Amino acid sequence: MASRSEITGLQKAAILLISLGPEKSAQVFKHLKEDEIEQLTLEIANTRGVSPSVKDDVLDEFYEICLAQQYIAEGGIKYAKDLLEKALGVDKARDVIGRLTASLQVRPFEFIRKTDASQLLNFIQDEHPQTIALILSYLSSQQAAAIVAVLPPDKQADVAKRIAQMDRTSPDVIKEVEKVLERKLASLVNQDYTVVGGVDSIVDILNTVDRGTEKHIMETLEIEEPELADEIRRKMFVFEDILSLDNRSIQRVLREVDNNELATALKGSNEDLQSVIFENLSSRLATMIREDMEFMGPVRMKDVEEAQQKIVNIIRKLEDTGEIVISRGGGDEIVV
Repeated sequence: MASRSEITGLQKAAILLISLGPEKSAQVFKHLKEDEIEQLTLEIANTRGVSPSVKDDVLDEFYEICLAQQYIAEGGIKYAKDLLEKALGVDKARDVIGRLTASLQVRPFEFIRKTDASQLLNFIQDEHPQTIALILSYLSSQQAAAIVAVLPPDKQADVAKRIAQMDRTSPDVIKEVEKVLERKLASLVNQDYTVVGGVDSIVDILNTVDRGTEKHIMETLEIEEPELADEIRRKMFVFEDILSLDNRSIQRVLREVDNNELATALKGSNEDLQSVIFENLSSRLATMIREDMEFMGPVRMKDVEEAQQKIVNIIRKLEDTGEIVISRGGGDEIVV
């Protein structure tokens, strides 16, 4: 399994519950929502093996976070930071505090995270792109994606670029933004620098928005910030990237795809991609898909993009469960 930094929060939770055993895990489940239980149950079921080192890493991280939460409850962020630095060292303490501020109620803009995306859009759409980028960096990927998708086209790429290039934002800057928005959060008192935004943040957002919005943002970034666009694309998977999959992975994906959706998706794809897809279908099915494409006539681009996005979602889901492997940017090659 991947290292701690490459494991998702859901995977870590599953590993933790597996390590705790069924009785203690059952007690944890009593405090979770139904959708959370479903997600964790599915993740546990799909966890085929955990190395001792990964298990130890997850348990260590859980202990560190529990320790930090105890210190915060006793004396706040500053107090917790000071004690953690003595117990774990400066770098480790900063990492633990940074991860905690992503989930604790002390996180800036917490009141916005509970606001409906459409209402929030009316609240921030006239703000400066840098202000919008800062706020979206604190939202969930789904909530941020809903807002990015309906921003004016000229703002979408600008905001995406600013999120990707954002690194650390001081409490003073956050406070100034909240003043502009006529909101104040008491939890910012004594809060240390917090990591927000970055390439991973905008990748999560772009992986969630509709295909048309994703294409517009990436095409604009490729013109204005080609190096940044390359870095983002290396961490993303788009429909055309099916060409990078091996035949076995393509066949696994195609077993999950509805034939009508596939025919619609291929209407807007290039000949190379169509050729690869047809090579991985049976002759009979390939002929049927070709006939469907021919007889369906003109198709709206929106329908094509939606069909392609559904297939991409299937690919990403299969990657998450470990059923297929996607090579990204030259750093993930597998040698066997």
